[in-house]
Amino acid sequence: MGQAVGDSLPLAIGVAISPVPIIAIILMLLSKRSGPNSASFLVGWIVGVAVALSVVVAVAGTSTLDTSSGPATGVSWIKVGLGVLLLLVGLRDWRKRPKGEEQPTLPRWLSSMESITPLKAGGLGVLLSAVNPKNLLLLIAGGIAIAQGATTSGDKAAAIIVFIVIAASTVALPVVLNLTMGERARAMLDSMHDWLKINNATVMAVLILVIGFVLIGKGVGGF
Repeated sequence: MGQAVGDSLPLAIGVAISPVPIIAIILMLLSKRSGPNSASFLVGWIVGVAVALSVVVAVAGTSTLDTSSGPATGVSWIKVGLGVLLLLVGLRDWRKRPKGEEQPTLPRWLSSMESITPLKAGGLGVLLSAVNPKNLLLLIAGGIAIAQGATTSGDKAAAIIVFIVIAASTVALPVVLNLTMGERARAMLDSMHDWLKINNATVMAVLILVIGFVLIGKGVGGF
């Protein structure tokens, strides 16, 4: 299990450090229906990650991706391909980052967080966690790493749980702060929102580029 957790850990962190979903849940927490909406979004986020990751692990575990002597060549090519895709996404985000005094632009749908319903918040959590192209690439790579690194069903389940906990930690943190600190958390949430809004593109671009290079390195090392 240790290898599965170790290999999938950077990918789980990549899913966790997704600024836009964190901004979304902060805006929900600052809205009138903060409790139901934020809880629903968090549940949707966890469900999305869990389902997508479990499907990849199941498919990878029943395919011919592994050999008794080590990673199959197909796995190495998949890792290289995913790494290249992540590099392309990271380069695009880097070019789109605000420069100088330029104001950052965020998705327009974030303005609807004030009036969103719990059902829509849950659906949004699933979409942002499992359907978002960036996260989907990370989840596919993470699922393959777990399928390769864990030898038993119990080890795979444990590695999946660890991945989910890490991937959901940054979305859960604002909810926990709001529950434990109440009104005192508002200033902290405002500061988090402002920082993420300004640094959203840069943070995500650097993270995706680093993970892309790591995946390519692991893929090349498997040939």
